[in-house]
Amino acid sequence: MIDNLDKKILNALSDNARLSYAEIAKANGVSPATVHVRVEKMRKAGIVTGAKLAIDHRKLGYDICCFIGIILRQAGDYPSALEKLKALPEVTEAYYTTGQYSVLIKVLVKNIDDLQRLLIERLQVIDEIQSTETLISLQSPIQRNIRA
Repeated sequence: MIDNLDKKILNALSDNARLSYAEIAKANGVSPATVHVRVEKMRKAGIVTGAKLAIDHRKLGYDICCFIGIILRQAGDYPSALEKLKALPEVTEAYYTTGQYSVLIKVLVKNIDDLQRLLIERLQVIDEIQSTETLISLQSPIQRNIRA
Protein backbone atom coordinates (compact mmCIF):
# COMPACT_ATOMS: atom_id res chain seq x y z
CA MET A 1 0.00 0.00 0.00
CA ILE A 2 2.83 2.42 0.76
CA ASP A 3 6.34 2.40 -0.68
CA ASN A 4 9.72 3.49 0.67
CA LEU A 5 9.20 7.14 -0.29
CA ASP A 6 5.87 7.19 1.54
CA LYS A 7 7.59 5.71 4.60
CA LYS A 8 10.32 8.36 4.47
CA ILE A 9 7.69 11.10 4.22
CA LEU A 10 5.71 9.64 7.15
CA ASN A 11 8.83 9.32 9.30
CA ALA A 12 9.94 12.88 8.51
CA LEU A 13 6.52 14.29 9.40
CA SER A 14 6.35 12.12 12.54
CA ASP A 15 9.66 13.59 13.68
CA ASN A 16 8.59 17.15 12.85
CA ALA A 17 5.08 17.86 11.55
CA ARG A 18 6.14 21.43 10.78
CA LEU A 19 8.55 20.40 8.01
CA SER A 20 7.62 21.89 4.67
CA TYR A 21 7.01 19.68 1.68
CA ALA A 22 9.98 21.43 0.04
CA GLU A 23 12.30 20.37 2.88
CA ILE A 24 11.06 16.78 2.72
CA ALA A 25 11.36 16.78 -1.06
CA LYS A 26 14.93 18.08 -0.99
CA ALA A 27 15.99 15.43 1.54
CA ASN A 28 14.52 12.69 -0.66
CA GLY A 29 15.45 13.93 -4.14
CA VAL A 30 11.89 14.51 -5.36
CA SER A 31 9.74 17.56 -6.07
CA PRO A 32 7.53 19.25 -3.46
CA ALA A 33 4.56 18.40 -5.69
CA THR A 34 5.43 14.70 -5.38
CA VAL A 35 5.48 14.98 -1.59
CA HIS A 36 2.14 16.82 -1.65
CA VAL A 37 0.55 14.15 -3.86
CA ARG A 38 1.91 11.36 -1.63
CA VAL A 39 0.64 13.00 1.58
CA GLU A 40 -2.79 13.56 0.04
CA LYS A 41 -2.89 9.91 -1.09
CA MET A 42 -2.10 8.80 2.47
CA ARG A 43 -4.76 11.16 3.87
CA LYS A 44 -7.39 9.71 1.57
CA ALA A 45 -6.32 6.19 2.57
CA GLY A 46 -6.72 7.13 6.26
CA ILE A 47 -3.02 6.61 7.04
CA VAL A 48 -2.47 10.29 7.81
CA THR A 49 -5.29 11.51 10.02
CA GLY A 50 -3.99 14.94 11.00
CA ALA A 51 -1.17 16.74 12.74
CA LYS A 52 -0.93 17.37 16.46
CA LEU A 53 0.61 20.10 18.52
CA ALA A 54 2.88 18.83 21.28
CA ILE A 55 2.34 20.69 24.56
CA ASP A 56 4.41 20.38 27.72
CA HIS A 57 1.62 19.98 30.30
CA ARG A 58 3.97 20.77 33.18
CA LYS A 59 4.68 24.24 31.81
CA LEU A 60 0.92 24.87 32.00
CA GLY A 61 0.85 23.81 35.65
CA TYR A 62 -0.36 20.22 35.19
CA ASP A 63 2.27 18.49 37.32
CA ILE A 64 0.51 15.17 37.85
CA CYS A 65 0.06 12.63 35.06
CA CYS A 66 -1.58 9.38 36.03
CA PHE A 67 -3.25 6.34 34.57
CA ILE A 68 -6.45 5.07 36.07
CA GLY A 69 -7.65 1.53 35.52
CA ILE A 70 -11.43 1.34 35.63
CA ILE A 71 -13.49 -1.76 36.28
CA LEU A 72 -17.06 -1.35 35.04
CA ARG A 73 -20.04 -2.91 36.78
CA GLN A 74 -21.12 -4.60 33.52
CA ALA A 75 -19.65 -4.83 30.02
CA GLY A 76 -22.75 -3.14 28.65
CA ASP A 77 -21.96 -0.04 30.73
CA TYR A 78 -19.07 0.90 28.44
CA PRO A 79 -20.89 3.31 26.07
CA SER A 80 -22.51 5.36 28.83
CA ALA A 81 -19.37 5.32 30.99
CA LEU A 82 -17.32 6.52 28.01
CA GLU A 83 -19.67 9.46 27.47
CA LYS A 84 -19.28 10.48 31.12
CA LEU A 85 -15.48 10.13 30.91
CA LYS A 86 -15.44 12.33 27.79
CA ALA A 87 -17.09 15.07 29.85
CA LEU A 88 -14.13 15.19 32.26
CA PRO A 89 -11.55 17.62 30.82
CA GLU A 90 -8.75 16.05 32.85
CA VAL A 91 -9.13 12.80 30.90
CA THR A 92 -6.77 13.13 27.94
CA GLU A 93 -6.84 9.55 26.63
CA ALA A 94 -9.05 6.50 27.07
CA TYR A 95 -8.59 2.89 26.01
CA TYR A 96 -11.10 0.02 26.04
CA THR A 97 -8.95 -2.90 27.16
CA THR A 98 -8.76 -6.58 27.85
CA GLY A 99 -7.43 -7.91 31.12
CA GLN A 100 -7.96 -6.56 34.61
CA TYR A 101 -9.48 -3.22 33.60
CA SER A 102 -12.35 -2.48 31.27
CA VAL A 103 -11.04 1.00 30.55
CA LEU A 104 -7.66 2.64 31.06
CA ILE A 105 -7.58 6.44 31.10
CA LYS A 106 -4.77 8.98 31.16
CA VAL A 107 -5.42 11.98 33.38
CA LEU A 108 -3.59 15.30 33.82
CA VAL A 109 -4.17 17.39 36.96
CA LYS A 110 -2.35 20.28 38.59
CA ASN A 111 -1.68 18.65 41.94
CA ILE A 112 -2.56 15.80 44.30
CA ASP A 113 -5.49 17.72 45.78
CA ASP A 114 -7.00 18.06 42.28
CA LEU A 115 -6.46 14.35 41.69
CA GLN A 116 -8.20 13.49 44.95
CA ARG A 117 -11.17 15.74 44.08
CA LEU A 118 -11.39 14.22 40.60
CA LEU A 119 -11.38 10.69 41.98
CA ILE A 120 -13.80 11.21 44.86
CA GLU A 121 -16.19 13.81 43.51
CA ARG A 122 -16.33 13.18 39.76
CA LEU A 123 -14.95 9.79 38.75
CA GLN A 124 -15.87 7.28 41.43
CA VAL A 125 -19.44 8.62 41.58
CA ILE A 126 -20.10 7.51 38.00
CA ASP A 127 -22.71 4.76 38.39
CA GLU A 128 -21.18 2.51 35.74
CA ILE A 129 -17.83 2.37 37.53
CA GLN A 130 -17.36 -0.43 40.05
CA SER A 131 -13.79 0.43 41.09
CA THR A 132 -10.61 2.22 40.04
CA GLU A 133 -6.88 1.88 40.53
CA THR A 134 -4.63 4.92 40.09
CA LEU A 135 -1.02 4.78 38.93
CA ILE A 136 0.93 8.04 39.13
CA SER A 137 3.49 8.54 36.39
CA LEU A 138 6.90 9.68 37.62
CA GLN A 139 8.35 10.18 34.11
CA SER A 140 7.49 9.56 30.49
CA PRO A 141 10.94 8.96 29.00
CA ILE A 142 9.60 7.54 25.72
CA GLN A 143 7.00 9.38 23.66
CA ARG A 144 7.01 8.66 19.96
CA ASN A 145 4.98 7.59 16.97
CA ILE A 146 5.46 4.22 15.38
CA ARG A 147 7.98 4.29 12.53
CA ALA A 148 6.69 3.44 9.08
